Amino acid sequence: MADKPLTGLAARLVIDQLVDEETLRSAESQAMKARKTLSRYLLQEKLISAKKIAKATAEEFGLPLLDLNAFDKDNLPKDLIPEKLINKHKVLPLVKRGARLFVGIADPSDHKAIEEIRFNTGLMVDSVLVEEDKLEKIIETFLDSGNDALADFDDDEFGNLEDLEVGAIDDPADDDSGNPDDDAPVVKFVNKMLLTAIKSGASDLHFEPYEKTYRVRFRTDGILSEISKPPSGLAPKIASRLKIMSAMDISERRKPQDGRIKMKLSKNKSIDFRVNTLPTLWGEKIVLRILDPSSAKMGIDALGYEEIQKNLFMDALHQPQGMILVTGPTGSGKTVSLYTGLNILNTEERNISTAEDPVEINLEGINQVNVNPKQGMDFSQALRAFLRQDPDIIMVGEIRDLETANIAIKAAQTGHMVMSTLHTNSAPETLTRLQNMGVPSFNIATSVSLIIAQRLARRLCSACKTTIEVPKEALLEQGFTEEQTRDAIIFGPKGCDQCNKGYKGRVGIYEVVKLTQPLQQMIMAEANSLEIAKVATAEGFNNLRTSALMKVLQGVTSLEEANRVTAD
Repeated sequence: MADKPLTGLAARLVIDQLVDEETLRSAESQAMKARKTLSRYLLQEKLISAKKIAKATAEEFGLPLLDLNAFDKDNLPKDLIPEKLINKHKVLPLVKRGARLFVGIADPSDHKAIEEIRFNTGLMVDSVLVEEDKLEKIIETFLDSGNDALADFDDDEFGNLEDLEVGAIDDPADDDSGNPDDDAPVVKFVNKMLLTAIKSGASDLHFEPYEKTYRVRFRTDGILSEISKPPSGLAPKIASRLKIMSAMDISERRKPQDGRIKMKLSKNKSIDFRVNTLPTLWGEKIVLRILDPSSAKMGIDALGYEEIQKNLFMDALHQPQGMILVTGPTGSGKTVSLYTGLNILNTEERNISTAEDPVEINLEGINQVNVNPKQGMDFSQALRAFLRQDPDIIMVGEIRDLETANIAIKAAQTGHMVMSTLHTNSAPETLTRLQNMGVPSFNIATSVSLIIAQRLARRLCSACKTTIEVPKEALLEQGFTEEQTRDAIIFGPKGCDQCNKGYKGRVGIYEVVKLTQPLQQMIMAEANSLEIAKVATAEGFNNLRTSALMKVLQGVTSLEEANRVTAD
């Protein structure tokens, strides 16, 4: 059987008559057995000089060839690449320019080396070809000068990533049984992702494995964006690290798991993460929700309510009894609205109990219960227990079934303030949803006092937002009134170094409906949601679309964003 034709560097060496084909083929075979690169084997066996190999490699790969003897070794960037990787792959950091790192390497076909360096440094990596013998000598000197640690990601406020206290809420010990040397880059990377997410204002982190790639995405201001692409081979280690931090079973990879992480940033500041794993085709996808206790203490003025809406909410909160329902899709800010209300009511004179699945934000002075159906503690059972605990205010994380709805309504009818959520799209749909669940119309009309439907829209950056021209006809088509179009100034996103593509933060869009007598009569008559919505508008309650357009006129958000969150 004929030998396969030579390719790549091997063919180049033969063509340039630097080594004969027979010797080259034998060297290839021996290098493979020794698990070495061809160039390294040829050099070690002194079959060819390092200078000749470097020149041939430069021609073959089209890379610049740098003479390390002419390079200023005192200006080599320190503390960028771990000593372990420098020794393993025989690479040398040469120059760092912005987010780009130039490294000296003798074998540019070693893609694994470049990938690992990119992962550990978080920088774009460019190869510069150097002679292998000179590279090894300088690496020895370079490492002796003190480059013997992983790159540190320092932060003025929170300190070094290695000093962060990170562990499971239920298991502060956080004992990692793996080899600490092998896992150090992964530990550092995970810590960096958590800290970066907090500092960037993200609400969720997604760690996602695929067949040939792995990516990390953050949800910031409601929009997912890719942050990092670590090597796909590290997916199991990253998953194990996150599961250890969350006190999960790292041996269980076939079932979803839930856990929590507490990250202590300073003596007085800590952030919790709610963690969920999901087995997928290529590994476990892990999503972390950031739970910041300070979000419950922002105050009602920071949430974005119009003055009339805020007064309706405050009046309902201070009623001795009744039910306040907050509705909207996942990620619309329902939890923050509920906790803001609870924080306002949280005084020494009130007994407040909550049933949540799970408890997201810990509030001192409130009795919070984690719902766990597997252990026989569901929402309805928690509610029954609350009613025997002399409550003033009860918060139910979500009304999911008729039994929970009936108990909550009876509590609201018997001298308690009840707060809860439903997954519906608008206030009128919330009323009809309760009817469809089987709750008698009379009970709905006499117990529900206020319904808040909400969305979260991205807030325009105040530093760079710019006016845009929109024809009057287009504004009328969007739903603006004739009067509103006369002096309307519409702003749009531009983008600057202080924001994310023209947006910074989010603002609530609300539909706040108080159950007035006409609305109660509509419920008693079992009207549909369209009929109820018509009466609510006649009563002066703005729907979500109207509230969103008001935010556009105020210059708080853009018309595109209003359409994204309230499009029919």
